[in-house]
Amino acid sequence: MRNILVIAVVIWSSMFNLNAQSSSINWMTIEEVTEAQKDEPRKVMMDVYTKWCGPCKMMMANTFTNPELIKYVNENYYAVKLNAEHPDPITFRGEEYSNPTYVPNKPGRNGVHELSRALGVNAYPTIVYFDEDFTIITPISGYKQPRQLQVLLTFFNEVYSSEIPSEKMQPMWDKYNETFVGTW
Repeated sequence: MRNILVIAVVIWSSMFNLNAQSSSINWMTIEEVTEAQKDEPRKVMMDVYTKWCGPCKMMMANTFTNPELIKYVNENYYAVKLNAEHPDPITFRGEEYSNPTYVPNKPGRNGVHELSRALGVNAYPTIVYFDEDFTIITPISGYKQPRQLQVLLTFFNEVYSSEIPSEKMQPMWDKYNETFVGTW
């Protein structure tokens, strides 16, 4: 009887863990993505945000909680959250970036991390898309609803190729965006 109880607890626990894993995006650090890329290359989406940014909080609450979006991102992308005012140094592609203007315990806005500037981030939220080599495809700013993010995520994952010249990629994007029918 005790063995049956133990087996039941293990099965219930496993089901709970599977459910918990699929109920949120698997956010990783830059270091974790760099390592993961070695074994399984994927495109990367990096959500660059700040703690004081209202639209950033709305994306976290309204967009990044969509079950279909979560499933698609977890299956096809590595996802990174980067606080654009993060105080600590970050190594990205072999180069170290810091936040020399960060002021500890400062309320509201703070110093901007050099990495966010290097990624072309000028507003929050911005999602920076990368190819499998962790090379920037493009940063796209602004609050996005799930359907707005779906067209971007699917295009960069299923159509985009760094081997296609940018002058050919733009018409491909225009046609894709124009004919896209979202399901999220």
